[in-house]
Amino acid sequence: MHLNPYGEAPVRLAADLAGSPPRTTEELVRRCRAAGMVVDRPPSEGDLAEVAEFLTRWLEVVDADEPARRAALLNVLLAESSSSPRLTNHAGDGWHIHYRPDDLTLAAVVRALISVGTALHLSGRGMDRLRRCALRDCARPFADLTRGGAQRYCSPRCANRDAVRRHRARTPHRVPPEA
Repeated sequence: MHLNPYGEAPVRLAADLAGSPPRTTEELVRRCRAAGMVVDRPPSEGDLAEVAEFLTRWLEVVDADEPARRAALLNVLLAESSSSPRLTNHAGDGWHIHYRPDDLTLAAVVRALISVGTALHLSGRGMDRLRRCALRDCARPFADLTRGGAQRYCSPRCANRDAVRRHRARTPHRVPPEA
């Protein structure tokens, strides 16, 4: 069985790349591979800039304040980035669905994976399942993958930092006794 590559991994990749943009094409390739993406052709000169521009537009989807607006923005990305679904065994590792043609640049593959993955994420888990971290000095994007959909922070670290801040704000400061 070949798992669908358009599930949760592309949305996590998008949040990772948008939250901390790669500085070089090599870094982009490394991070895509680390996310499980097959990079089967060398990157092109413009891939890094094209992915950066796409992620700026993807963040507009994250920041949309109502489901209809979020859907409209994502539908534009889908129309520009994906194609009709089709079965493929391009790598000889099992049949699976692609929402893109073969022989695309790295940036075009990233756009297709993230657009379709985001659409599947939102339609499957809920239109409110993309957001920014609630920690005021973070604001990294993240995909809420929790069962109940109540995730407020991009990471446990940010959740802990905010909990400590809230605790310190409620707790009177103690002055150490003088010696």
